[in-house]
Amino acid sequence: MKKYFQRLGRSLMLPVAVLPAAAILLGLGYWVDPTGWGADSPLAAFLIKAGGSLIDNIPILFAVGVALGMAKEKDGSSALSGLVAYLVVTTLLSSGTVAMLQGIEVDKVDPAFAKIGNAFVGIISGLVASTMYNRFSHVQLPDAFAFFSGKRLVPIMTAASMLVVSAVLFFVWPVVFSGLVAFGEGIAKLGAAGAGLYGFFNRLLIPTGLHHALNSVFWFDVAGINDIGNFWSGEGVKGTTGMYQAGFFPIMMFGLPAAGLAMYHTAKTKKKKQVASLMLAAGFAAFLTGVTEPIEFAFMFVAPMLYVVHAALTGISLAIASLFHWTAGFGFSAGLIDFILSSRLPLANMPYMLLLQGLVFAVIYYFLFRFLITKFNLMTPGREDDDAEDETGSVNMNKRERFAQMAATIYEGLGGDENVISVDNCITRLRLEVKDMNKVDQAKIKSTGVPGINIIGKTSIQVIVGTQVQFVADEIEKIRKR
Repeated sequence: MKKYFQRLGRSLMLPVAVLPAAAILLGLGYWVDPTGWGADSPLAAFLIKAGGSLIDNIPILFAVGVALGMAKEKDGSSALSGLVAYLVVTTLLSSGTVAMLQGIEVDKVDPAFAKIGNAFVGIISGLVASTMYNRFSHVQLPDAFAFFSGKRLVPIMTAASMLVVSAVLFFVWPVVFSGLVAFGEGIAKLGAAGAGLYGFFNRLLIPTGLHHALNSVFWFDVAGINDIGNFWSGEGVKGTTGMYQAGFFPIMMFGLPAAGLAMYHTAKTKKKKQVASLMLAAGFAAFLTGVTEPIEFAFMFVAPMLYVVHAALTGISLAIASLFHWTAGFGFSAGLIDFILSSRLPLANMPYMLLLQGLVFAVIYYFLFRFLITKFNLMTPGREDDDAEDETGSVNMNKRERFAQMAATIYEGLGGDENVISVDNCITRLRLEVKDMNKVDQAKIKSTGVPGINIIGKTSIQVIVGTQVQFVADEIEKIRKR
């Protein structure tokens, strides 16, 4: 199980690595036009849309990245299947489709389905797709259906599997979502302690996407709190309105960048440069814009203990800010940009104390994370085992060995590395480019039992293998990579 989550964490590094730059673009755009979100400035609109193109589609990035990273062979068909899985579940469970299935108006559909396109569903989609790839990518169907064999079978099986997943979520998702809304409405009555509980569960639920349910209670007008709207409009109570926002500033601007520094200092020496580049970009994005997913997803699966600690510290931060009535607000997220913009609003109360609180939390995060990482040997970025390679299965091993032997003989007959320029395949044939056709040993190639050989030019040759040609081509590619 530990290795499984480590592989999942590594799989998320590819999509996570692109998020800091997108977050900075979005934040700068919001700085240029903090109220219109691009409506009043072409430059702001350009920056916001450029950054939002990635930030707003994190679930899709996760679906593709997890599918590719968790597959035993890093093949593009697994990534495509991850996208297929995500499209199936989010389309089937969209508000419009659910309205059709239930025979009701769209505005009467459970609001939970408006939040189905979340990171949790993206990760689930990627995991299903990778499982289908590992299971079916080497399956050979009867000749009548051979076109759909192997990698072409993977997205088909993925789509079928997501029908089952969608059916389960159709009943489970609204119950969980509604339950969290009711829970949020309950803890809203607990004052500073309630703010702390909200902060804790807000972070804890991010991997599932269910934090949106809590946010709707505290930030918007689901239960009459509307903390963001009232703070920016000035219609609330000074020192109270903003209590569900203020405590995030010390965490996002200071705490998580310090956690990133701790992960850098505890990384293996030969991997420090790689970790430094990620944590520097992610830490800057968190400080400037308040977008923390690049840091959080870097350790939430490989070191869940740290993530629980992070959630607890977030809760404590919100409780402290609420207890002392230090308030600031955000329209985008709790970064420097929103801090500057909100600190001059009428309902802001001693906002600069949040910066002092942030410095304290930076120290706590750094030393606590560093202690826990080294004490429990947590596999944060840069600390993975050197030999931690994805396991390879034994699916259809006898057939794979036969194709490997066939590929080796064909490749040798073609003249090997010294003569072969490129290898491709269509439905039934290997399409090859060679340097010198005179070095091709047709007799050796035909000894594998292939139906025929076509020479179509001075350097182009086709080997007719049949409908299982993909598997032979795959084995030849492995030989060429050695």
